Amino acid sequence: MAVGRAARQAARRPRVEAVFGKDATPAALDLLELVEYAWHDAYHEITPSEALIDDILTCSQGDLGRLIRFGLLAVVDARDLWMAVEAIRAAESDSGTGERTG
Repeated sequence: MAVGRAARQAARRPRVEAVFGKDATPAALDLLELVEYAWHDAYHEITPSEALIDDILTCSQGDLGRLIRFGLLAVVDARDLWMAVEAIRAAESDSGTGERTG
């Protein structure tokens, strides 16, 4: 079943709001919509996977500038995005256990 852009945005809103807060959520959702358009132009798929959207949100760390940067990176070379998100998650994991990172 096809899901429209408005439905995808509505489904993503709680995740985006958790990262960006209520005030910046509309702008963040607009940026993710631009990522969808670029993704469609590049790969002829309607949208990136929700896992990739989550990776973009994680890398953004609640900053709209970083959302732009990592949204573009997802379209240009998702492998670089995956490396960035793994580094962030590893650092978060290390800081959660009290271990020192680099």
